[in-house]
Order: sequence, then C-alpha cells, then structure tokens
Amino acid sequence: MSLKKIVIDPITRIEGHLRIEVEVDDDNVVRDAWASGQLFRGIEIILKDRDPRDAGLLAGRMCGVCTNSHFRGAVTCVEDAYGLEIPKNAEIIRNLMAMALFIQDHVVHFYHLHSLDYVDVTSALTADPKMTSKEAHKYHENPYRNSHSHYEETLKKLDNFVKSGKLGPFANGYWGHKTYKLSAEQNLLLISHYLEALKFQTKVSKAVAIFGAKTPHPQTLVVGGITSVADMLNPQRLNEYLFIMKEAHEFVQRAYLPDAKLLALAYRDEIKAGVGRANGNYMSAGGYSFEDERKLFCDGVIHNHDFANVQDFDASKITEEVDRAWYEGNQFEFEVKYTDLNSDGSLKTEKNDDKYSWIKAPRYDKQPMETGPLARILISYSKKNPLIISFVDEFLEETNLELIDLCTAVGRNAARAIESSYICEYIFKLVSELLQNVKYYDTDTWKQYSFDALQSEAQGKAFLEVPRGTLSHFVNIKGTKIENYSVIAPTTWNATPKNFDGLRGAYEEALVGLKIEDRSKPLEVLRVIHSFDPCLACAVHVIDTKGKELGKYKISSLK
Repeated sequence: MSLKKIVIDPITRIEGHLRIEVEVDDDNVVRDAWASGQLFRGIEIILKDRDPRDAGLLAGRMCGVCTNSHFRGAVTCVEDAYGLEIPKNAEIIRNLMAMALFIQDHVVHFYHLHSLDYVDVTSALTADPKMTSKEAHKYHENPYRNSHSHYEETLKKLDNFVKSGKLGPFANGYWGHKTYKLSAEQNLLLISHYLEALKFQTKVSKAVAIFGAKTPHPQTLVVGGITSVADMLNPQRLNEYLFIMKEAHEFVQRAYLPDAKLLALAYRDEIKAGVGRANGNYMSAGGYSFEDERKLFCDGVIHNHDFANVQDFDASKITEEVDRAWYEGNQFEFEVKYTDLNSDGSLKTEKNDDKYSWIKAPRYDKQPMETGPLARILISYSKKNPLIISFVDEFLEETNLELIDLCTAVGRNAARAIESSYICEYIFKLVSELLQNVKYYDTDTWKQYSFDALQSEAQGKAFLEVPRGTLSHFVNIKGTKIENYSVIAPTTWNATPKNFDGLRGAYEEALVGLKIEDRSKPLEVLRVIHSFDPCLACAVHVIDTKGKELGKYKISSLK
C-alpha cells in the first residue's frame, strides 16, 4: 500500500495561517493528518511590562474577528487578580455585547465561511424560483423572504456574476464536485440566504457597537466594569439594540435554523456514517449566569462520547505542552525553536519528535479536547440544562437524528444553529433584567477602586465561553506591571498538534478515515475543518516575509 500526502495551505476562507496535510492510501482514505498553525503568536511578549489596565485594549488586537472576546478575557483576568467584583449591570452589558457577537459570528461562519462547501453555486443557476419557494416551506412554515420575485432576483445576481467573468465571493470553488448533494432549488435557497446574511451581519455588528462604542475593537470595557452607562440609561439606545436583535431572531428562526435542518436531511448518510467525528472528548467552562444561579452554558467535560457521565470542569487539570510545536521548554516557560520544513516544502512529521506547528498542545487531564458550540450543546443537554433541552429535542425530532449524530461535520453546523436559536431567547431575558435594575434606580456600572492601593503582585485567570469555544487568559502581575501573560484560545484546543503522546487533536482525528473522492479537489477535508470554525489569528501573529530572524523570544506562563 502506497501513501500520498495532500497539502491544503491555507484552508480557511478568512485570515489564513492554517495548513492541513493529510496522508491518503490507494483508496483515497485518510490514514493520518497534521494541522499546522503557520505564523507565530507574540501577544505574550507584547503585553509584558505593560500596565494591567491596558491588557484589554492590547489583547483585543490579537484577532480582527474575536476582538470583544479577548478584550473581555483580559479585563476579567485582571479583575480576578485584584479580586474586583464588578456591578451586575456591567456584567449584563458585557453579556449583551457577547451574545450579539455569538449570533453575528455563527451566521457569518455558516453562510460566508462554510456553506459553499455544501452549496454548488453553478447548480443554482438552473433552479426554478417557484419550486424553490415550495422547497423552503419544508423547513419552516413561514420562510425568510420566501417569494418567487426574491428568488428570481437572486438568480439574476448570480447570472450577472457569471456573465461578468467575476464570480467575486463565489470564485475558486469546487463547483460540480461529485459529493455535492443539494438540488438546484436547495442551492438557490441557501445562496439567497448567503446574500441576505451579508446585510444581516452588519446590523448585528451595530448591536455590539451600541454598548461597545465600535466593533471590531470595542472601547468601553475597563477593569471594574464598563463605561457605556449613558447608553444603558438611554431608552432610544436600548430600543435600538432590541430592534436589531428582534430582526436577528427572525433571521435565525426563519432562515439559519431551517437551513441547518435542510443540510442535516440532505447529508443524512454522511451524518450516520460519522463523517468528521473526532475523539469524543468535549470541554466547556460554562457561564453567562442570570436570574441568580441559572446559567446559559453548563460547565463540564465528556470523554469518549459518554454523555451519561459528564464530569465537572476543573481548570487545575489543564496543561500546555510543546513537544511537537515550534518551542522548547516546560509548561511554564517556552523558548521559540523553529525548525525548517523539508526540502520539498512539506512539514517535518516523519519522526515522533518532529515539530510542525506554532500552535501549542493544551491538554485536559492529559487528553486533547474539542471545544465549541457542539461541546456546549452536548454538555448542557446531558446535564439537563432547562434552557436548551427543548431546542435540541425539537431539532433532533424534526431531522430524525440522535445526540451522537451531532458529533459530525454537518452536526457541528447544526449545533451552532441550535445555539444561536436559544441565545436569541436569552438576550431578551437579559435586557428585561437590565431594565428592571434601572427601573429600581440601580445604575452602577463600575466598581470604584484605587489602583495604587491594590497589591503590587497578583495572579489572575479568566475562563469564558466565546463563539468558537473555551477561551482562557492568565496574567501574572509583579510590581504593578504584567510579568507574564498567556492565552489558550478555542482554536488552540481544536488544532493542537499531536504532542509526545501521539494523541491527535480534534482537527486531525476528525480527518482520519475520511474518504476523498478526488485528490485534486479535496472538498471533504474543507468540510470537516471548516465545521470547527477555525480562527488561527488568535494563535499566530508575527511574521517576516523575507525570512529573516526578527529576534529571540522567551515566553513565560503562570506557575
């Protein structure tokens, strides 16, 4: 049996940096896989010796997509170090910003970064607008913008793209690939929502900016609370936020969730075959509390798809190794150690100690974990969280699927859509809680403190659930300056290299056993990796295009 490598670099549709190598046999079945982050993350170095109060503004620049998540992670981390408890209103407003970001991020991922792995654009050109309208009614009783004229208009836009020779967002696809399964009408339906989602995501971004001053890179989060008190007390601003989120709720319920059902039904065979299933280890730190003790997401850990045995999340069990990453040292202190690629440009992966990624190897109790919407759904549902049970049950019933079926490439998309649906419900409960506080004259948004009076040495941590999964920030403060800083982003968990133990991370494990129809068009690999919503910008940052040595670095984490 001969083995051949297929290289996809970059594999993501946004910001790049992720390289995937798969080794296939004579039958085009993947026997092994390597996920490699191709640029270096230097955020720890940038933050060193800075004022802790500036950590949020700097960490938020780690990524142009996840800005609010890292901003909040850094601010929360510093608050934990100093033992600062922020006012309830500040927590609610931070959550309102986060929830709007969840919705915006999930919709953008599905339609603009992933849907074209399943939607054949050229097939849509032959669709019948009237039949498309009938098709939409199979997935919702009142489909989003469902009219013959709307689909005719969408067809004209597609036709103009083709005639101009400039496909724009639809360029460079594997159109006509044998594994596309949607009918012409189903393709047209999803493309119409693709175009509508372009307008949708700008509106939801405005909702984040109402309390964040702008997005990306919000400005209103500060150590001790938030500064957007005037927006909280302004009925017009609150109504504007509510109006945007009501529109978002309509789109999620009448377009996004139905499209996830359509995809699940069309690719039922792949779901049942377990295509894209990883190692079955899932992790969530939980969070977003309201009404006293109730939480939107439960914390927990699942091993080997054992949904009946969900363990409590224990941050002390997290370690980070570098045996197969371009560093050396122990889990508390790393030095950069880049090793060149092979002469043919391939990664050095032949030996068990070859290094092949800038991404470190986080482990929970020595095991690689998958994190993200799927992990949150599985853990919260298995722990019988009353906030989400009905949403999951309804989806599974309407698609005739089981919980294990969500643990696939198509299933991850379903989990993301289900999560968006119940987050929309949660948002309105949060706004109601905020209005009640203001009504009874609770307008505090910042915990007053004296920085000079705080201890000069402190350690802090923050664990947040963000759109792509579990995000953790760690800070060590000495002499009122940041001594060292560390971040483990969701993609770091999912894209981890193998490490000394040889255990594959979620990306790599999900690819093994995958059957590829055409080696020159490895669409199946894209589907699996894109289902995780990769964001390598959170893990990689500094590059010199001329290949010169920029400097020598040492990265210290918390002991």
